[in-house]
Amino acid sequence: MKKIITNFLIYLFILPVLAQQYQNFRVSVYCTARDVAQMNDTTKYLLPRWNEISRQMRVDKVYLETHRDLLIVDQKTLDIAKKFFNDRGVEIAGGITYTVQESEHFRTFCYNDPDDRKMVKEIAEYTAINFNEIILDDFFFTSCKSDGAIQDKGNRSWTEYRLNLMADAAQNLIVGPAKKVNPGVRVIIKYPNWYEHFQGLGFNLEKEPGIFDGIYTGTETRDAVLSEQHLQQYLGYNIFRFFENIAPGRNGGGWVDPFGMGNYDRYAEQLWITAFAKAPEITLFNFSMLSRPIDQSFRSPWQGQNTSFDYETMMQPVNYNGTTPVKPTTLARVAGYALETVDEILGETGNPIGIKSYKPFHSTGEDFLINYLGMIGLPMDERPGFPAGEKLVLLTEKAKYDPEIIEKMKNQLNEGKKVVITSGLLRELQEKGLRDIVELRYTDRKAIVQDFTCGNYKLVHGDKPVLMQQIQYLTNDSWEIVSGISGANGWPILHMADYSKGKLFVLTIPDNFADLYNLPTAVLNKIRETLCCDLEVYMEGPSNISLYLYDNKTFIIESFLDSDTTLEIITFRQYNKITDIAANQFYTGELRQHRSDRRTFGMQERNAFRVTIKPHSFRIFRYE
Repeated sequence: MKKIITNFLIYLFILPVLAQQYQNFRVSVYCTARDVAQMNDTTKYLLPRWNEISRQMRVDKVYLETHRDLLIVDQKTLDIAKKFFNDRGVEIAGGITYTVQESEHFRTFCYNDPDDRKMVKEIAEYTAINFNEIILDDFFFTSCKSDGAIQDKGNRSWTEYRLNLMADAAQNLIVGPAKKVNPGVRVIIKYPNWYEHFQGLGFNLEKEPGIFDGIYTGTETRDAVLSEQHLQQYLGYNIFRFFENIAPGRNGGGWVDPFGMGNYDRYAEQLWITAFAKAPEITLFNFSMLSRPIDQSFRSPWQGQNTSFDYETMMQPVNYNGTTPVKPTTLARVAGYALETVDEILGETGNPIGIKSYKPFHSTGEDFLINYLGMIGLPMDERPGFPAGEKLVLLTEKAKYDPEIIEKMKNQLNEGKKVVITSGLLRELQEKGLRDIVELRYTDRKAIVQDFTCGNYKLVHGDKPVLMQQIQYLTNDSWEIVSGISGANGWPILHMADYSKGKLFVLTIPDNFADLYNLPTAVLNKIRETLCCDLEVYMEGPSNISLYLYDNKTFIIESFLDSDTTLEIITFRQYNKITDIAANQFYTGELRQHRSDRRTFGMQERNAFRVTIKPHSFRIFRYE
């Protein structure tokens, strides 16, 4: 009897996983308090909208929000909504957005104010009574600078004050009260996409993952130019992997919205990138947005070329909750088609791997740079702890927050490993011990460069000029690998110095990180060759193509360019075949022997595979 009960409990626990409608992830829809407040009208509001959404895409779960902007959904309406989705076999969870007024720069609660604290706690309790799982939307932070907050802060910085204040609020106003009224409730915090600046508003990535039962990731990036955040597409992948490294196995999923997308391809790309990062669940924000009519003006100019997101194929009749296929009508079909496209082949990939980079908790410096590096084809793996023992470690300016960083660098180099630092970190460390490794100087001089050399005494001309910092070094103590040239003078773009049994590299970062995209292909190839030297695969080609690597000898290339692009995949010599998994098309490599640089790696034999990728498309390969 005990065994039967145990098996039954196991069955109940895994039932949601067995029931998911996609092979590689679950899909959820977030319903805001404004959405939920209208669900008491099932005939005119809830039923027709749900029928239209579920006809065009598969949905495993819905989040029903109880509060946003001081709107609290009443119990009667919640009961109607919960029953509606339960009756249809859709998993339900609760949601909370702790905003006072979103339209006023996301005005938040003042977590030092007794009245606000009381309301925050009551909302958590009310939601926990109704649901066994609760997710907090982006806004569990504070921007409050009331007179009371100013007095409460005292002599502390806003960052220090808010980090402590919000960690206390998490435990004593949210999680503790919720579990008191519902001991079985799981409370999850969803973090937004601006992770480099969290600490200034009280998001505490060091303490909060241990307070909450799980975390969740905002992977929305929107349009990098038109959106005021200017986030690069690769951020959607990198941020999920970074949060997974903070709370291994407890990062519940990625969250995408359609705001500022520009075209439907951009929306689809955000969903794909979230899937490439191996998010176990993808949440679509929100219920009302998915009901918006399809707009022909969001069809991109490069359509009609058999791209990964194919508008005409997406518009073919479909029906997941009936027998008669009907032409798509709303954004739900755009999401559904994008998710189905990636789900077909994502299962072939393994666990993500890449170049280890170090971001200490609460650190800033060269903010969001890792995502620009991802956009020039470097597969990144950002971590909150120093990745000791790795063959190569990349350190950006934010590593200055670690007071032991010089010693950690020396340990790596003493062990015969490689350390790559950016020019921003050079500036911070040149007077703080770096001279024990190499005497370099980040000067206050800059140069506009458009010509480059890559160690072969030949000039490479770029399409656009780039503003670079002038790095000064001692001749023959360290060496230029890639140089930027202006007139009859030049300065290091990629620099190398020996130390003990290891090698230190310095990568000069342009003042405008987006100028990395303007570096000539030959320069980008040399940077990739150096930073990816210990990876089994890297790529050669232009910028705005990303590479995602996995531990089962598979990889994905994704283009963000508007036209067909030919590039080369470079592998270790023993891998002489790559296969496009979706097309079942294989390529044989051309063995080539080249000199990386006489001072770095010597002669190396690699296989090169030439492939072409469509605009705003992805391809998944296996190498063997």
